[in-house]
Amino acid sequence: MLWIALLTLSLFVIFLISYLRDPRKIINGFLFNSFILAFLVTCLMYTFQTDTTQWSAWIIFPIVAILILIPFAFVVLIVGLFLNARTLMRREGRKLANSLTLLLGLGMLFLLVVRMLDLSQLVSNNLQPLFGGAGLITMYFFLHMFNFLTAYTLYQFNRPKRDQNFVIVLGSGLINNKVPPLLANRINKAVAFYQKQKKVTAPPKIILSGGQGPDEERPEAEAMQEYAIQQGIPAEDTIQENQSVNTYENMVFSKKILDDRKPDGDYRSIFTTNNFHLFRAGIYARKAGLNSQGIGAKTAFYYWPNAMVREYIAIVVLQRKRHLAVVGSILFISICLSIINWFFVY
Repeated sequence: MLWIALLTLSLFVIFLISYLRDPRKIINGFLFNSFILAFLVTCLMYTFQTDTTQWSAWIIFPIVAILILIPFAFVVLIVGLFLNARTLMRREGRKLANSLTLLLGLGMLFLLVVRMLDLSQLVSNNLQPLFGGAGLITMYFFLHMFNFLTAYTLYQFNRPKRDQNFVIVLGSGLINNKVPPLLANRINKAVAFYQKQKKVTAPPKIILSGGQGPDEERPEAEAMQEYAIQQGIPAEDTIQENQSVNTYENMVFSKKILDDRKPDGDYRSIFTTNNFHLFRAGIYARKAGLNSQGIGAKTAFYYWPNAMVREYIAIVVLQRKRHLAVVGSILFISICLSIINWFFVY
């Protein structure tokens, strides 16, 4: 009992240190989930050892309820993904970028059918290791996605102090050479922070970051600056960064501006983007050497699920070497076991 309690406490301390040091890491999600699991195990062990009826009801009943509800929640999630895909396509158009929740729902439905019909029995015994390997890969990405969602959720609670020198607004593209609602939300978030900080100390400079796309007649930063000024920000407190074409370049080129204005590196900065994009943007900021945390603007709920799927895919691609190593190892072992089975049988 004592060892599991110490393990739980250790996991919480490690998580807290990791999160406070840098909340922009997926490992924070893994550490937090590990702490919660260890805490539940500690509670169960305490319940069985003390044999207290009241504790048993408080601990065991919720766990049993969750286990019973998981299959229903899985089905509800699939239905929800299909409904979200229909809503998104109606409002945003039928294109691949808006069909990610549909594809995820189809994938989950396929897994459910495989599980219910036990299709693994149709696979030759020689190929069972490959079937098992596919299951392990699925489980690996499920756990990784769960850790990502936990880290993402924890990052939403990040609240930068109102003593910033700069606020970086990340671009997201113009529509008809004007700031669309999605991008306007990002700028509005920076404007709100500017106004709040102005009440307690000197306001920050706002860096509008976005270059000119192939289908745009002017740099995105130019339109963003105009919008910010219309919202009451003095022109002298705005700065254009008009070279970047993606989030990583937003961070790299914005950092160059900060370093040019503060060569000693003695500055504090944050960035604003939409809440679904917040965590990945933080990762890019770290990769660019920018010690900035982010604040997220709200996104329409119907848009959020599809955007989160896109964000997760982008995170996987960003860490593709690690995932390829894991998937490749599982496949290699599965193939080797299948070959062994083949020669053992024949």
